Amino acid sequence: MHNYPQLILDWSEVWAPLIPLILLFFYRQQPAFLKPVIIYLCMAFFLNLIGDFISDFKKYLPQWMQSNNPLYNLHSLVRFACFASFFISLRQPYFLIMKKALPVLSLLFLLLNFTLLENFFNPNHLSGNLLSAEAYLLLVYCLLFYLSQLKEDVEEIASGPAFWVTTGLCIYVVVNFFVFLFYVPLLNEDYMLTDRMWNVHNIVYILLCLCIAKAFYVSARPNYSL
Repeated sequence: MHNYPQLILDWSEVWAPLIPLILLFFYRQQPAFLKPVIIYLCMAFFLNLIGDFISDFKKYLPQWMQSNNPLYNLHSLVRFACFASFFISLRQPYFLIMKKALPVLSLLFLLLNFTLLENFFNPNHLSGNLLSAEAYLLLVYCLLFYLSQLKEDVEEIASGPAFWVTTGLCIYVVVNFFVFLFYVPLLNEDYMLTDRMWNVHNIVYILLCLCIAKAFYVSARPNYSL
C-alpha cells in the first residue's frame, strides 16, 4: 500500500514552487528585483521534477542516469546565484561591497572544494559541503538585509515583498544548515534518520515557497516598501 502523505511530501520540491508561479500568473506586474526569484522558481521546478523522477523511476533508467545527486548540487548553485542577484539588486545603500564579495568567496570555495575534497558528480551522495556553505552565505545575505532595514529606520519592516522573500529564505537556510551539515555523515550510519531529516527540508521548502507567494501578492498592492 502506498503511503500517500509521504509521497506528497516527497514530491513537494516539485509542486511547492508551483504555488508562487501560479500566483504570479494572476499578478504578473512584479518589481524588477524579484526577477531573479522568478527565474529561480522556474529552474527549481524543472530541476526538482527531473530529480524526483529519477528517484522514483531510476530502475527504468540506464545506470549512468540513476543518481539525482548532481542535480541537487546544481540546484544549490542556481539557488545561490539567483538569491545573491536578488539581494544585490535591492535598492539598499548599505553593505554593498560585502554583498558583491560573497559570490567571489563562493566561487573560491567551489574551486577548492571540488578540486581537493569532493566530486561534484558523486553518484552516492550530494555535496554536504556545498549545501552547507550555500546556506551559510545566504544567511549572511538575509542578516545584511535586516541590518540594512534597521539602519534605514524603515517603519514597517514586514510590509514589503523583499521582506517576505528574505524571511522565507532565512527560515529555510537556518533550519537546513544543520540538515545539510549532518546529512552525509549520517547517511552511512542511519539511512532512516537521514530520510526523516529530508522531510524537515521539504517542509521548510514549502514554507519558503509560500513566503515567496506572499511576496508576489504584496507587491501587487498599490503601496509597499522594500
